[in-house]
Amino acid sequence: MTTDTSKDTLQKFIFDNAAVRGELVEISNAWREIQSRHVYPKAVRALLGEMVAAAALLSANLKFNGSIVMQIHGDGLVKLLVVECDANLRMRATAKLSEGAEVPDDASVAQLLNQHGRGRFVITLDPQDKVPGQQPYQGVVPLVGEDMATVIENYMLRSEQMDTKLWLAADEHVARGLLLQKLPRNSNVEGQVKQASEEEDLETWTRAIMLGQTLKQEELLTTDVETLLRRLFWEETIRVFDPLHPEFHCSCSREKVGNMLKMLGKEEVESALHDLGELGINCDFCGKHYGFDAVDCAQLFASDTTADGLTPASSVKH
Repeated sequence: MTTDTSKDTLQKFIFDNAAVRGELVEISNAWREIQSRHVYPKAVRALLGEMVAAAALLSANLKFNGSIVMQIHGDGLVKLLVVECDANLRMRATAKLSEGAEVPDDASVAQLLNQHGRGRFVITLDPQDKVPGQQPYQGVVPLVGEDMATVIENYMLRSEQMDTKLWLAADEHVARGLLLQKLPRNSNVEGQVKQASEEEDLETWTRAIMLGQTLKQEELLTTDVETLLRRLFWEETIRVFDPLHPEFHCSCSREKVGNMLKMLGKEEVESALHDLGELGINCDFCGKHYGFDAVDCAQLFASDTTADGLTPASSVKH
């Protein structure tokens, strides 16, 4: 197996003749793109980076054309963490701190997100091509766990009834992760030759976890995907697939911002225009600015014309 080290890489693999699969991911280019838009305290950066790695790992198994959106609504120093990743592993992420928050470098997950026990973890599966009346699937669970990996493991067991183990790490340079999943009996495992017995599945799953638990945080941060796969599972018979390549991508658009303004309602938008003269909205993910003046907003509510067809306010000639 040879991976393209110039690209962010996600490597899927399965254990031969057992309903156990795994993935390793290394995200550096996309992670730097995400960080270039914001400056986060060290502890927040680490949590968001771990979420970025986890979102890629979970998205790689999506069976539909759409996106997975992972959100943590915190009641501590951090109000919100959001990572979005589509089926092509195009990603974006952002974090919002509580007003006036001073975040120590060694802040715990509880301090950051769950000081009063009201933190919530949400995963939304949002199909791109919805049929009429179709709503995104959303799972919401309490925030349970002392680290990001445990939070997501608890979600997967509680909402998806799937045994999942995660090892995650992130710093300013890279976000990496390892995922192992024990699949349901008689599931159609891609690339598998034959089905193992239930006892063999359990033995393989137990052994895989033991191997994963030998992985140290520093090792995960500093070792590339190919080396990790070989180092951890060199005694196992595994099948690897063609590597995938996560990348940064923001799906914001003038049309989406205009539709958001329409949802606020004409009265509220006109009131804001009266106070501000022009509405300026910056994308939380990429920082792109969208301006809407009185003419733009009047067009929004005058017809069903999408905002994508409007001339940017800075270029409108009166």
